[in-house]
Amino acid sequence: MKLPLRRWLLGIAVALLLGAGALVWVVSARLPTDDEVAEKIADAFEKRFGVALKVGGAHWTLVPMPMLVLSDIATDQPRPITLRRVSVQLQLAPLLRRVIAADDVEVEGLVLPRASVRAFRGKGPKPQEGGGVIALPAPWTLAPIPVEQLRWKDVSWIDRRDISLAYDGDIRFDPGWRPRQARIERAGTPSPVRLRLDRQAGQDRWRTRIDVGGGTWNGVSRMETQPDGKLQLSADLEPRQIDIESLVQAFGRRTSVAGRFSGTTTLVAEAASAEELGALIRNLHTRTTFSVQPATLTKLDVAKAVTTAGISRGGTTKLDELTGTLDTQGTEDGVVMLYSNLKARSGVLTASGSLKLFNRKLDGEIAVDLVDGVVGVPLKLGGTMSDPELSLTGAALTGAAIGSAVLPGVGTAIGARVGQRVEKLFGTDKPKAKPARPATRPKQLAPRH
Repeated sequence: MKLPLRRWLLGIAVALLLGAGALVWVVSARLPTDDEVAEKIADAFEKRFGVALKVGGAHWTLVPMPMLVLSDIATDQPRPITLRRVSVQLQLAPLLRRVIAADDVEVEGLVLPRASVRAFRGKGPKPQEGGGVIALPAPWTLAPIPVEQLRWKDVSWIDRRDISLAYDGDIRFDPGWRPRQARIERAGTPSPVRLRLDRQAGQDRWRTRIDVGGGTWNGVSRMETQPDGKLQLSADLEPRQIDIESLVQAFGRRTSVAGRFSGTTTLVAEAASAEELGALIRNLHTRTTFSVQPATLTKLDVAKAVTTAGISRGGTTKLDELTGTLDTQGTEDGVVMLYSNLKARSGVLTASGSLKLFNRKLDGEIAVDLVDGVVGVPLKLGGTMSDPELSLTGAALTGAAIGSAVLPGVGTAIGARVGQRVEKLFGTDKPKAKPARPATRPKQLAPRH
């Protein structure tokens, strides 16, 4: 390389370095100090939400790229929302034009107690206000894609029962805050519990893949704007061979049914805008038509409830198949679960019923088809998820008493057939002890005089 050309290239490199240094000096001169950043964020948060915020640390760096790191954040509440660390990696060129664009936002160690989160309901950012916790002063604006990627690790939700569930995940965004790709995982579970979304050709449709309970729950999700302006989220999914006990245990819950289920699921939720994620979750309604083959009732002995005509707790009931429909509806006080068209089958005999589950309390009825195709034994299902109980309904008990009093012979014959059918239906192998005959008292002889 000739000397003049080498000097020319060296001169260009020096000029570029000097120019970059000048740009960094200009940007750094406009940035507040670390303490000022922490103070501004805390003040803006309190003005927005009416809740004081403590920011333990804040730090700006400009090289090799602009980055803001906040640490040890906590709200001033009886049970505070806490955040161990959040980092924001900004793009320098848009920043010089007073445009906010982040390549990466990473959140670590966020703890969200339900009661504390509810205090912010209705106080969130509104679209006409810029959609941010800190209102951007003119001429600052947001880029078409304000955040390219959001990542989080060890984000925990604590529900009303004080059950803490931790999640990891990441989202890559398209314009309009539409996820291009998303992944959400339950942290620390024995088997994978994972949701993945992939946007289809820029449309508001996402290929949806869920791995849970050793099976899959795949399908398509959609997002649509309704004529009234509300945002609607919907999905059509197909659960396949999902282990029920593994599914509920992954979310800190218990179940009284064991087995693997398959079926179809529809999901729908509405909110005023995309910013109201909480409203979408609270308004979520799902409907799942399911089949479990085989199934086991792990805490109920139906045969015992029928044959003893009393309250039955504990025990197991094995079934060839259990089918039905589960509707879930979010409310302010939790999720209501309604089971309808329940049918249990063992051999040629069946049982049918319905059940409501809310705040772990059970309320339902089961009709066991035992004698000659007639639904003759109605059972009441009550108690809680941890301690369910079965008993004959009041009408059944009254009918049994009247039948025995008026037609004792017929009542005894039907009772024997019911016992045989119950044994056949629910696999009771233990022979029943024959009722002991009452002992006859010897006749008393009249005393002789």
